[in-house]
Amino acid sequence: MDSLDRGPALVVGHSLGGYASLEFARHHPGRLRGLVLAGASASTRGPWATPYRWVAGLVPRIPADRLTRRNDRLLRRLYPPEVVEATIRSGYAFHTLPAAWGEVLGRFDAEAMRHVAAPVLILNGEKDTLFRSGEMDFARAHPNARVELIPRAGHLANFDDPDAFTDAVRRFARQLPVRS
Repeated sequence: MDSLDRGPALVVGHSLGGYASLEFARHHPGRLRGLVLAGASASTRGPWATPYRWVAGLVPRIPADRLTRRNDRLLRRLYPPEVVEATIRSGYAFHTLPAAWGEVLGRFDAEAMRHVAAPVLILNGEKDTLFRSGEMDFARAHPNARVELIPRAGHLANFDDPDAFTDAVRRFARQLPVRS
């Protein structure tokens, strides 16, 4: 935003990026025009954190090239090339996961929504039962939040149905109040 001399912005965060977006909203409320939390409406406190802690501990024990091959195969098996090839070419930062999850674990639940001054779209895949488990709590905790589901989509709703995901974000953006 600074380099473009623009703002406030619509921030879209998926999964771990959604929790990072909540932290951005907390520290920079005036720079946020709207927030889309995609696949990031589950509490990371208490027993909900157990699977994340397990993964964060496992990732450093597996060589990055092995994780990359496994992730590439999985994405190519599940999605068409036009959906995943840019992600595969960009690569993965597996080495950052333990530290990133260390920052998230134990910090976020619906109460984090009180730090968000802008309207919020909670956008989840219908079949993403884990990461949408707290969506109604998150929505109730904010006076201007709504939930939208991408039918038949899982955690990677943006890959499962890119058009529906993009349309939802565009509709939300068009409804945001204009701020000067």
